Amino acid sequence: MLKMKKRIKKGTALTLASAMMLSMAACGGGGDAKSKEEAKNMELTESGYPIVPEGEELTLTCFTMSMPNVQDLATNDFTKYLEDLTGIHIEWQTGGRDDWQDKLNMILASGDYPDIILGVSPDLAKYGVDEQIVIPLDDYLTEDIMPNYMGMYGDKLDQSRESDGKIYSLLAENNCYHCEFGRKMWVNTQYLEEMGVEKPTTTQEFYDVCKKFMEYKPDGIAIAGTATGQGWYGEFEYFLMGSFLLPPSVSYTLTKVHDKMDVTNDGQVVCVATDDRYKAFLEYCKSLYDIGAIYDGNFTQTSEQLKTIVNQADAPVLFLPAGTISDYIDSASNPELYSKFETITPLEGPDGTRLTSDFKYSLLSDGNFCVTEACPNVEAALRWVDFFYSETGDLCSQYGADEGKDWVLNPEGKYGLNGEPALYEILNGYSAETQNHDWQDIGIRVAPEEYRLGSAVDQDVDLHSPDGLEKLLFEETKNNYEPYKPTPENSDLDMLPQLKVTSDELSEVSTIAVEVEKIINETSVAFITGQQDIETGWDGFKDSLEKAGLPKLLNMYQTAYDRQYGDAE
Repeated sequence: MLKMKKRIKKGTALTLASAMMLSMAACGGGGDAKSKEEAKNMELTESGYPIVPEGEELTLTCFTMSMPNVQDLATNDFTKYLEDLTGIHIEWQTGGRDDWQDKLNMILASGDYPDIILGVSPDLAKYGVDEQIVIPLDDYLTEDIMPNYMGMYGDKLDQSRESDGKIYSLLAENNCYHCEFGRKMWVNTQYLEEMGVEKPTTTQEFYDVCKKFMEYKPDGIAIAGTATGQGWYGEFEYFLMGSFLLPPSVSYTLTKVHDKMDVTNDGQVVCVATDDRYKAFLEYCKSLYDIGAIYDGNFTQTSEQLKTIVNQADAPVLFLPAGTISDYIDSASNPELYSKFETITPLEGPDGTRLTSDFKYSLLSDGNFCVTEACPNVEAALRWVDFFYSETGDLCSQYGADEGKDWVLNPEGKYGLNGEPALYEILNGYSAETQNHDWQDIGIRVAPEEYRLGSAVDQDVDLHSPDGLEKLLFEETKNNYEPYKPTPENSDLDMLPQLKVTSDELSEVSTIAVEVEKIINETSVAFITGQQDIETGWDGFKDSLEKAGLPKLLNMYQTAYDRQYGDAE
């Protein structure tokens, strides 16, 4: 799977993976498992499978997040396959999508730790750097212990280092091409045809189309959207901002904080909300609001509320911001409306700026696998998880381990999303219904771009059918968004990468970050809607951010950035 050099050699999952892991002992334990001392000193097979000598049994205790479409990890077919393959038994501790973090924190605070943590990340600044409950892995990340992992990410290990320079977790990725450029704007092309206009490509054309639509359909919504943080790229503001300056990402460092930070091409962290180009963006939004194009509900509504509006019988929405149109319109139940929506490119602004966000740093994530101090044999834990970085590891965990029934490699005559010969074909697809055959979204996802795009698809599929969604998103992204990603040639700003901060740093600025976010969001809305005059209020807005501690917040970001990336400058 991974590291597919274009074509994969045909063979069973066992054959493909047999050379990838060396000796392994198990951790933790309960029941009939070996004691920690026995597990630590057990002799293992030198290479291949099984890892544990015949007649022996070792146990790992593992915490992960459960999902409603997986019935029982303990009896799951893939779990049993992996146990039979390796000789390692897993005892599971789980939390749900909404409470896993609270449960994990309680477990780590209790002193009774699981041996490994899979697919979810604890607070590594606290439980790793400060308390050493999660242990550093640096000495174990070798070709002998983790051949697959090092083959994929050996040159990217620095991206997983914490503030003390040590590595406490493994990298993984779900390199979704259309997600990398997720800030899309969709338009109802039927309305464009009825009004006799083309898709707008500049801010002036966009204004003109919105104005004409409000005259054509006075009760309609020219520009829909959701409140900040609601839905998947449902905010209209970030799309329009790209006509003036680079729209920033949500902070990876301060979770769920929209602090509007970018980094300049020479490595200076900046808050775009104090840039005069941000002021020009707000003034443009105000001009759209003044003609009734921006719906007031955009600033407060959830994605579910927007979905209800979009699907009203009179189809009131012209422009719809969304990472995927399927989030708001179902292709099966409302195919006619679904087929009308296509994306538009980022709009060229008054000074020629035409940008979309490139979420390149969110594709590769750390925190996907950790080992705690309770584990007596770290090498064992790491070699167990190395299976997921094998050629078929992701296929087996996601869809099942039965080649020929769950998936096939190199299907003859089939092509991937990118038009290249397909690397594999999925026969047992994703299921929203409860099943017990595979893990689907549980655990680690190790899916680089070549692998994701190598999935066989019907090249002639109807893009507006349920089966055509992935290809639709690929085509729209390739044609309308990737060409406008930030580069040193078209932008003085770049996306801010994830930064590793200490617990003290985080504690010192967390309250400031929340207040800064509140001021930016509330004042921006007030400027757009005319509740505050931007000409008389702009300097006061910047002053309020300074008094709230923005300089201190920027200094923390700069310190963390220099600590991680200073040597690369």
